Order: sequence, then structure tokens, then C-alpha cells
Amino acid sequence: MKRVVVDPISRIEGHLRVEINVDETTGKVTDALSSGTAWRGIELVAKNRDPRDLWAFVQRICGVCTSTHALAALRAVEDALGIQIPKNANYIRNIMHSALDVHDHIVHFYHLHALDWVSPIEALAADPSKTAQLQENILATYNVSGLEPKEYQDDTSAYPKDYPKGSTQYFSAIQNKIKKIVDSGQLGIFSAQWWDHPDYKLLPPEVHLMAISHYLNILDQQRNIVTPHVIFGGKNPHPHYIVGGMPCAISMNDMNAPVNTQRLAEVDKSISLTRNLVDNFYLSDVLAIGKIYVQAGMVDGGGLSKKRVLSYGGYPDEPYTGISNGDYFKKAVSRANGVVENFGAGVDHATFIPLEGQDLMNPEFLSEEIEHSWFNYPDGTQSLHPSEGITEANFTGPKTGTKEKWEFLDETKKYSWIKSPTFKGKTCEVGPLAKYIVVYTKVKQGIITQPTWAESMIVRQIEAVSNILGVPAHVWMCSTVGRTACRALDAQVAATMSRYFYNKLIKNIKSGDVAVADMTKWDPKTWPEEAKGVGVLDAPRGGLGHWVHIKNGRTENYQCIVPSTWNACPRTIANEHGAYEDTMIDTRVKVPEKPLEILKAVHSFDPCLACATHLYNKEGKKIASVNTDALCK
Repeated sequence: MKRVVVDPISRIEGHLRVEINVDETTGKVTDALSSGTAWRGIELVAKNRDPRDLWAFVQRICGVCTSTHALAALRAVEDALGIQIPKNANYIRNIMHSALDVHDHIVHFYHLHALDWVSPIEALAADPSKTAQLQENILATYNVSGLEPKEYQDDTSAYPKDYPKGSTQYFSAIQNKIKKIVDSGQLGIFSAQWWDHPDYKLLPPEVHLMAISHYLNILDQQRNIVTPHVIFGGKNPHPHYIVGGMPCAISMNDMNAPVNTQRLAEVDKSISLTRNLVDNFYLSDVLAIGKIYVQAGMVDGGGLSKKRVLSYGGYPDEPYTGISNGDYFKKAVSRANGVVENFGAGVDHATFIPLEGQDLMNPEFLSEEIEHSWFNYPDGTQSLHPSEGITEANFTGPKTGTKEKWEFLDETKKYSWIKSPTFKGKTCEVGPLAKYIVVYTKVKQGIITQPTWAESMIVRQIEAVSNILGVPAHVWMCSTVGRTACRALDAQVAATMSRYFYNKLIKNIKSGDVAVADMTKWDPKTWPEEAKGVGVLDAPRGGLGHWVHIKNGRTENYQCIVPSTWNACPRTIANEHGAYEDTMIDTRVKVPEKPLEILKAVHSFDPCLACATHLYNKEGKKIASVNTDALCK
């Protein structure tokens, strides 16, 4: 048995360490741990703040998923205070959210995850003319566009599409650029990878060259996806919002207005480009690579997705009266709220458990444990609902080595700065894969009897990919390939969401409605003395929840359970592994000293450890100053 440590996991947001025990004769991972090795105190920052300002502070939790935390904060405060936003604000927030979804997914695959699958070294052996032909074949074979309703398609768009460049000369030029980088010995953006790993030989050299060229294409194009953030929110990252709606006035006559005909045209153009990037670059690349892996029988890495997934759903079709009262879920275009167990046995054998409004405020449904986290709860308590969350540091150090230089962590004790969220005492995987499992199960089992256009599209996507890959949904979905593919499919739905809500916005403006905010409850004198609220959505990485307690006009308590808290958490009191850990255990390793398969599996979640650790002291005092990075002195 060999103990393998990867620290830090690179090409992610934040600091993550993983350790695995590998049987060297079989490549089987017998045990694994995931450790978040950094901490910070956003809840301490939120303490005593004006609730109207919280969105601006808490969206700084992360610089990658930016506005998702702002949106969750807005929803939590509006839920607590009973604020219903205008139609235009709802549509605009949904456009901004869907734009971020696509941007996060597409940047994750090409610039954080693609190099786990493709190699610039292998691309040097490609024939550029064969690569050009391969791209044409892939666009024809793996095209799953047109699954959305016709009225949300871009067939009538006046804006030109940017199809992948595909001439022999183009691929020759890209290959020459790669060769110069490799020959220089300075790999730059392509450095720090095990390029001699046998997995890279699984794909033809032409796939490597094509994908590396798309890596470079998207590096240039990705900034245009978030144009809606700049138009409606003033900037990206961290666009502006306001409790009660949006701060961008609308006028079709004033060309100096934040939102006018010219700027709406820029949003339209961005949505058209986004659809093209997803359909003609992202999806076809992922499915072409996935097909080869599935044909080779490499469908491991499903882990916890086979056993239990959780999603909140989202994209309210129209303004809602609250989240904790359940109205948000009734109006969601994607009613993915709930938990599905045992999907790995097939959709007919899966079990669905509802997750409704008041359930989010109930400790019997949601809680955070600290059995294996470097924290203490008062009076020996081991589990608390996030609305009652408390943090007291209890850093015990590693099993072997020193607190400054770790050798191995002790999985039988505390080993992470991340708490362990649970649903009814059990761990769950969250993310686009979880969302797709929940919607697919609810529709196929008749729990949803009248699917929305988005829910129907998700089912059609899953069935189309099952046909392309030649295996049932539960086989390809519950794998590293499936987790990666579902992100691409989710990007396609999100791009359609942008078009859907853009059309609704334009129609509503044409009706004469230009309201973007409701200020009737802006004054704290209109608020109750004490109120609690919750804000949820499915962020790019999965289910995101923010809980706020407002008292006497100030923030009494603020807590978050973010997607990477769910997925990166250490094991629970019941000794259940978190999603990263379970996925690593479900992954076979060919070369223990170079566990590329583990990187591939962990990267498929798009870890965001900056989001995952949250600290709060109820007295508002500094707890401690701790150096938790073993690599820093």
C-alpha cells in the first residue's frame, strides 16, 4: 500500500491537499482524504453590517464565481424582510446569473480542466490536415444543439457567428507555436503536469491539437460572455446590485442611460456569441473526448453521485414573495430542489426526497458537523444548523510531521478547515451533475408532471448524450466524464436561459414597464425588530445557501454553505466521506507517483476552496492567527 500526497492541487481557486492510499498491484484507491488548508473570516466581516450592504462584502468570498454570492446574499436579506423585486430586476438578475454560469463552466473546462485530458506534447505529433477534417467530423457527429424550444434559438440573429477556425494552415500555425514553447523548455501555461502519463495516449494526436487550439481561442473570447455584467452591473468581476432590485435605470430614449437600446444590443450580441461558443466549441470537444473514454470503459470517478446528490434549482420565472415560504421553488424554471439517492442503480431505482422552503431553516434537514474539522462547537455539540453557526478554532496539526511542515494528515481525527455539511445527517454531492440527476429523476419518475422548457431540455440533452456515448444515463453520468459533460450541458441550458430572460425583458420594457427596484422597504424603520432569511441558488459549482439573522437593523449572524463546502468536506460523524473523497476512492490509478486520474476527478468538480471555509466569532473578536499552509514559512 502506498500513501500519495498531492499538495497543493493546482489550477483551482484556493488551497486544497489530498492524500490517497493506493494498492500498487491493482491501482485501487482504498482510502482518501480531502483537506482545505486555508481559512478566512467573511462572517466576521458581515457581523454588525447594514444588511443592505451585505451583498457587496460577501461576494468578495471569491473572485471567480463573483456575483453568485451577491445574488444569494440579496435573496437572503429580501427573504428576511419580505421584499419582492420588480419583473425587470428578476429578468436582469437571471441574465447575469446565466452569463456567469456559462463563463464559469467554459473557463473551467478549457483553462483549468482541459490539460488533464489533452497535452501540448501529444499535439506535436498531429497532422494539421487530419486535424482540420477531424474538427469538421466532430462538429457534425457531436452536435447536440437545437434541443431548446425554437423561440429561444438564435437562427434570426443579425450578429455573425464565430465558428471554430479549421484550416490546415491554421492548425499548422498553432502547432508551430506549441513547438516553440516546448522546445524552449519554458512551458508557461502548459507547465506542472505529468505529460508522460499513459492517459494522454488514449486520444489521437489530432484531438490534442484541436483542443489546444480551442484553449487559445476561448482564452481570447471568454471575456465577451460576461458583457451583461458590465451593462447591467457596471463591471466584472463583482458587479453592482441593490436590495430590492437592480441599480441600472432603463430608458429607450436617453442614450446616456445605463440601459438603453444600444446597450441592450450589446447584451443580445453577447448571448449569441455565448451560444455559439457552447454549441460549436465546448460541447463538441467534451463529447468527442468523453466518447473515447467511455468506449475504453473509463467510467469511474462517480463516487458519491451514485449514492446521494442535492440541488436547489433556480431561475425564478417571475418575481416571488419569498424563499423560506416556498414561493421561490414554485416559480423556478429549473425545479431541481431536492435530494436523489441511489441513482447509480438506474433512474427507476432512484429515490427522490423533496427539499422545500421551510426545510432550509430546519436543522433536521441541513446542518454542519465538525468531527473531522479544526473547530470546536460549544458544550460538546457536534452539529449546528448554519443559521446558528459558530466557529472556534481547534488546529491540532498533522499525524506526522510538524504544524509548519506536514508529512501525513490523520484521517481518524481532525484534518481540514472545512466543516461537513449534511442533509439529514448524510453527505451529498452538489453541482451540475447533481442538478441533472435530480431533474432527470423527477421527470422520468413522474414527480414533475408538466416539465418547464428547461426541464424538458435537460431530459432531451441526457437522452441525446446517452445515444452518442452508447451507454445508459446512470453509467456515463456517474463518472468523471459525466461530471465534466454535465457542466457543458448545463452551459447550454444557461445560454438558453440568457436568451429566454432577455426576450422577457425586452417584451416587458416594450409594454412600458421600466421599473428596476422596489424601495418601499429600503428604510430600516419599516423592518421588523428581528428577522431571519435564506438565499439559495444553483451556482456554477452547485447548491449555494446563505443564511442571515437581522436584529435591530444590523446583521446579527451570517453563514454560508457553499458548493465546495459540500464537495470538499471531510468525513462525517457517521464516517461518511465527502464527495471529493468518495470520488477518489472510486477512481483507479495507473501510476501512483503520478496520479493524473485523481487530478482529473477532483478537477471535474471545479474546486473553489476560497469559498469553502467560513469563520465567525459571536463576540466579534479575533480568534487566532494560524499559519495553515505547510508550504509557507
